[in-house]
Amino acid sequence: MNGRPKEDLKGASKMKKWLSTTAISLMVVTLAACSSGGGNNVTPSPDASPAGNDASPQTTGEVAEGLQPEAGASLVIWEDKNQRSFIEQLAKEFEQQYGVSVKMEELAPPDQVTKLTTDGPAGLGADVVVFPHDQIGRAAQAGLIYPNEEFQEQTVSENAENAVKAVTFEDVLYGYPYAVETYALYYNKKLMPTPPKTMEEVITFAESFNDVKNNKFALMWELQQFYYDYAFLVTPGGYMFGQENTDKNDIGLNNDGSIEGGKFLQTLKEKVLPLKMGDVNYDIKKGLFTAGTLAMDINGPWALADYRATSGLEFGVAPLPTINGKPMVSFSGVKAYYVNANTQYPNASKLFARFLSTKEAQLQNFEINGLLPSNTEAAADPAISNDEVTKAFLEQFNNSTPMPAIPEMGNVWGPITAGIAEIWDEGKDVKESLDKAVKQIQEAISSS
Repeated sequence: MNGRPKEDLKGASKMKKWLSTTAISLMVVTLAACSSGGGNNVTPSPDASPAGNDASPQTTGEVAEGLQPEAGASLVIWEDKNQRSFIEQLAKEFEQQYGVSVKMEELAPPDQVTKLTTDGPAGLGADVVVFPHDQIGRAAQAGLIYPNEEFQEQTVSENAENAVKAVTFEDVLYGYPYAVETYALYYNKKLMPTPPKTMEEVITFAESFNDVKNNKFALMWELQQFYYDYAFLVTPGGYMFGQENTDKNDIGLNNDGSIEGGKFLQTLKEKVLPLKMGDVNYDIKKGLFTAGTLAMDINGPWALADYRATSGLEFGVAPLPTINGKPMVSFSGVKAYYVNANTQYPNASKLFARFLSTKEAQLQNFEINGLLPSNTEAAADPAISNDEVTKAFLEQFNNSTPMPAIPEMGNVWGPITAGIAEIWDEGKDVKESLDKAVKQIQEAISSS
């Protein structure tokens, strides 16, 4: 690809303020992944499509009618290697419909914005990219991606409200969402036939179940990951940034609600999980849960494959228990495709990004890879809605907050994790620890 001059992104139409009232809310969630691999013209297996879907996904004809691929266009997409089968199948169908070939190159989604920063302006970047939605602010401010204008109306109306908000930055829609993710409560049915609805029930269960010497614990989550700890601070009333996570000058991680949440964490340390933060990670939880000595695990759909492969393990998934009667608010992520602002073939790229994110395409991605769709109609499909595990993740997604997309979010992780370590490991005063963490975040934002 060459360095064709990009369109003026400043002139992009602004996302309508009615987004939050017109977008459809739904419960949705997904797996996260971080690699890729490529090739095209591979014949898909005959059973690759979902039941009842014998046609290839189509873009909306009446909208795409005025958008035609450039003559001689060929595309490159950066994607996760675990998406290879899906991308190869859709690339073949896209070429059949539009006459545009697509090559896939493996690149971990979290690395794509960094690589696009240099490769994009040099004309070396992929035409279509995918990265975690919390990097959208960085990409948009650097002028690396095109706004999603041609398919804005469909994207807003077809996808869950949280998903649309997640791929919108400063009122401009950039992404073509296709999957969502959050975490929920896994529970061992042999140890706990019915999942707890409240944290009070968890504490009561722990009193009779816990046996630290024999590695028996009622509940675990990755303590050292603020991605999970966030839920305990915000559910009582804390928040990350003000104005729906867009105001970097308003940090709510040390307000009264967050302080209450921090104190509740200390209660859980005493009564439910009397371990140091460093003593719990993904592999430790997995080992205990599969061995039957961990009753409950807060985890995402990415753990399903491991748990389903464990012989004799009977587990269920439920929404997170309430805290003092309030639904537990988890962090969520949204995966979406974006179009490189320096692509030589913007029309073809936008058509392909849309092609990969339609309802039909999302159903195929669920069938092939288990990714849970952001599209509301796809999420309501019987193949998804009749599955109890999927329904639980979808319900929890409805009580989730998309990770902030503003670039300043990068300044949060280190200080707040250190603050929670003081609260959990050292039993320090919650207000003092959170005040210090927020001060460090503010200083980091100011210096950057």
